[in-house]
Amino acid sequence: MTNNIFINAQELADELGVSKAMAYKMIKGWNERLEQMGYTTVRGRVSRKFYLEQMYGVAERKEE
Repeated sequence: MTNNIFINAQELADELGVSKAMAYKMIKGWNERLEQMGYTTVRGRVSRKFYLEQMYGVAERKEE
């Protein structure tokens, strides 16, 4: 996993084993939720931390 703050649709599709189109739909939904919460979003990308929280219920762990 990269240290980039955002995850893009291709990375998401590869990680979850879904199509790129599905990954874009997931990102769009998460970004809509983030915007409702008052956050700024980037089209086609979502915060890696938010993605991990939504998918797994935990924030990214720091490597030791």
